[in-house]
Amino acid sequence: MSLKQILNKNQLSIGCWITISNQLIPEILSPAGFDWFCVDLEHTSIGLDDLMSIIISIENQKITPLVRVGENNPNLIKRVMDIGAHGVIVPNILTASEAKKAVESVKYPPSGNRGVGLYRAQGFGRTFTNYLEWLEKESIVIIQIESIKALPNIDEIFSVKGIDAFLIGPYDLSGSMNKPGAFDDPEFKESIKIILEAAKKHNIPAGYHSVSSNPDMAIEKINEGYKFLAFSLDSILLQEAAINSMNKIKQKI
Repeated sequence: MSLKQILNKNQLSIGCWITISNQLIPEILSPAGFDWFCVDLEHTSIGLDDLMSIIISIENQKITPLVRVGENNPNLIKRVMDIGAHGVIVPNILTASEAKKAVESVKYPPSGNRGVGLYRAQGFGRTFTNYLEWLEKESIVIIQIESIKALPNIDEIFSVKGIDAFLIGPYDLSGSMNKPGAFDDPEFKESIKIILEAAKKHNIPAGYHSVSSNPDMAIEKINEGYKFLAFSLDSILLQEAAINSMNKIKQKI
């Protein structure tokens, strides 16, 4: 089953954030059994010159490549999709019009207004007809809810046709309340409740980035009803595995 089909059925998928600019990272992480990888262009040094080789590596592992773009920019989204991303994660959506803009930046007319180019995603022109059909049926648009300013508009945002799921950015959402990282704060918890209730009403898969490498925290989010779960980062998984292993060695010598 494709990731698009999983999202359409509002079933669980688990992915990981790619922040290290090297095509070997997906190969190293793929045996863990992730459904998707998201290459982060917003908060890392990864650029478009690095992106293609990473996407190819992800596809070679039979995993869905998504890209978190740094802004809701039609030209950037177009280029990312032309390179071969199967979908995008668009940050800090505040209104329905911004959500609609993200969808239209991914889709060709009549569903969107993305300009047509003939690059890797279209087989350099050879498979354009197939890509046209694939884009309509399988391309993915994930929006991020990262600000308290989005809450008054949440019903309108989740009503936009073409959104496949949303992802809560917990650090930015709490930061928008001037309480960065205060996930136990009553205001933060109430905001999460409002978002999840709207998601249930509109039957849109709820997503959360469980940044910690502790699997118990990820399981907790799954039990809370999140279906599009981002589990940790490549850098955190690598660093904490090394630290934990070295600590055990040092305790024995």
